Amino acid sequence: MTLRLYDSKDRALRDFEPRVPGEAGIYVCGPTVQSSPHIGHLRSALVYDQLRRWLSASGYTVKFVRNVTDIDDKILVNAAESDEQWWALAYRVELEFTAAYSALGIMPPTYEPRATASIPEMQAIIERLIERGHAYAPDDGTGDVYFDVTSWPSYGELTRQNVDDMSAAADSESRGKKDVRDFALWKGHKEGEPESAAWASPWGRGRPGWHIECSAMSTKYLGATFDIHGGGLDLRFPHHENELAQSHAAGDGFARYWMHNGLVSTAGQKMSKSLGNSVFAAELIASARPLVLRYFLGSAHYRSTLEYYEGALTEADAAVSRIEGFLERAERRLAGTRFAQSLVTVLPEEFREAMDDDLGVPQALAVVHETVRRGNGALDDEDLAEVARAAGEVIAMTDVLGINPLAPEWSDDGDDATARALDALVQRLVADRESARAARDWAAADRIRDDLAAVGITIEDTPTGSHWSLDG
Repeated sequence: MTLRLYDSKDRALRDFEPRVPGEAGIYVCGPTVQSSPHIGHLRSALVYDQLRRWLSASGYTVKFVRNVTDIDDKILVNAAESDEQWWALAYRVELEFTAAYSALGIMPPTYEPRATASIPEMQAIIERLIERGHAYAPDDGTGDVYFDVTSWPSYGELTRQNVDDMSAAADSESRGKKDVRDFALWKGHKEGEPESAAWASPWGRGRPGWHIECSAMSTKYLGATFDIHGGGLDLRFPHHENELAQSHAAGDGFARYWMHNGLVSTAGQKMSKSLGNSVFAAELIASARPLVLRYFLGSAHYRSTLEYYEGALTEADAAVSRIEGFLERAERRLAGTRFAQSLVTVLPEEFREAMDDDLGVPQALAVVHETVRRGNGALDDEDLAEVARAAGEVIAMTDVLGINPLAPEWSDDGDDATARALDALVQRLVADRESARAARDWAAADRIRDDLAAVGITIEDTPTGSHWSLDG
């Protein structure tokens, strides 16, 4: 069976036919490092980790690029509010994301570019757009440059919108715009902004708009045309729509497939910071084993909404324990027998079919658990040949999904790494609480303390600062 993926642009399943046979180039929109990672960030990163692992298991050489947006309006605002250099905040939060990804066994990207390292490439695309008549710099002394949406007839093709029905672009002020729907490619430096957050350009000192960053970084590392562009469903508009328009208008083939993962909800409500119902990575990592978290976050189909509810991690723990229990029983029973030497890791055809069908992880997990059930039955019947066969299949399947309980990353040897990841995440929340206390925002400080207490983390305020510990 050929791998088929749902192309968000075509709104249809398509056979995956890479640009270069045997190779796959993937670009995924990574975090804007303005504040601590939450469950939605982890779910999205895990989805594309599953895709990458399945492509590798299917024989592809994968080049995987996930960016870090380290210059952005929100980063500047948050840094100013916390009286911190913007680049220091960005780097500190980036480390939190890296620690959380590592704790969940998410593989490091082939390349992980920061936006600030690709300013020349962004400016080159902007210059091409101006030359082609799709961008303009207003003669108002601001140094701004905008994409002219009405100059590109295909604008709106990703989300199937008509430009006449669109609202004003919210990524910039309307100063100097020909049309309120035009979006910023370059933002001229404004009074009050840090001098360090501005770069020289043909249009004056300033910084890039959000959308141009990903167009530059993806093509810099994967070429003018590449295979897959991925990201969260919330990025389809305006971010991905604008990436697509400006890249095509500049003459690049850009992404051949568009993939979007579903969001996370709690009690049927979309999870977001504005609603105050976000679950932060630090809370998650403190509440369950990382292997259990990985299982839960990756258990739903990637295009569906993942529901986080009370008891979800308990159910995931039980599922992981069934897999662990069988593999441990099989390992003990096969030890010293000829079957232990002949154990071969083979992927069942039903598992392959499920994964080839638009990454059907729920169906693939059903094959895992059916094989566990069969293997436990064989153990009861002392059918060691069948035990070895089932164990080999379970190991092969869970290796692909990154949830093999016997893998080194989930052994006791990984406890130190998990502890470091947890410490980095909790220290960020402790710092947020300290900032809230300094601003006399007692409600915010109490909320952070209570959120941590709810997952068994105690904060102790001392003359030398606040310190945290796990209860019990």
